[in-house]
Amino acid sequence: MAVFAAHGLTDDSTVVDLGSGTGQFALAAAAQFGRVVAVDVSAAMVDRLRQRAAEAALSNLEFVQAGFLSYEHAGPPADGVFSRHALHQLPDFWKTLALERIAGMLRRGGVLRLCDLIYDFHPSQAKEVFGRWLDGAAADPALGYTRDDYIEHIRTEYSTFRWLLEPMLAATGFEIVTVKFRGPVYGAYTCIKR
Repeated sequence: MAVFAAHGLTDDSTVVDLGSGTGQFALAAAAQFGRVVAVDVSAAMVDRLRQRAAEAALSNLEFVQAGFLSYEHAGPPADGVFSRHALHQLPDFWKTLALERIAGMLRRGGVLRLCDLIYDFHPSQAKEVFGRWLDGAAADPALGYTRDDYIEHIRTEYSTFRWLLEPMLAATGFEIVTVKFRGPVYGAYTCIKR
């Protein structure tokens, strides 16, 4: 929320949460911004978030079952788009189309906050980086992601290299304002639509 507020979003702003899951961001955003649209491909996640919003008596939170490539934004352009741990589910070709769609739903000067599993290392370092990542996994699934979880992600998901993602952002109309990496596999981007 602080990133959006720092870029001028207020209680009149519209924010779209793409890949909202159980609504950690969407619920908090609805307390700060005028209109929040929570978008997720999972009907179960949308239903759970709808229930949580009702319990919190939030009337400015909307729910849409859709994904990056199927969500159709209604109303005026959004002021902000947030996505955390979702874009990596798309191969790079579709990531680029998703980013273009995100740019299309944002007003000029709108903010994209993207936090995801993004690789910030040279391909020759993959064995070493993944080895450390796997060694740091939780032994108990109740305590976090396990070694098997990480192996499954590497094998079946589509995290991309930073040096591929950044040109995708530029090509789809975004200026990268800040980038912060926590280790070599997780990045947070703040971008402005040109």
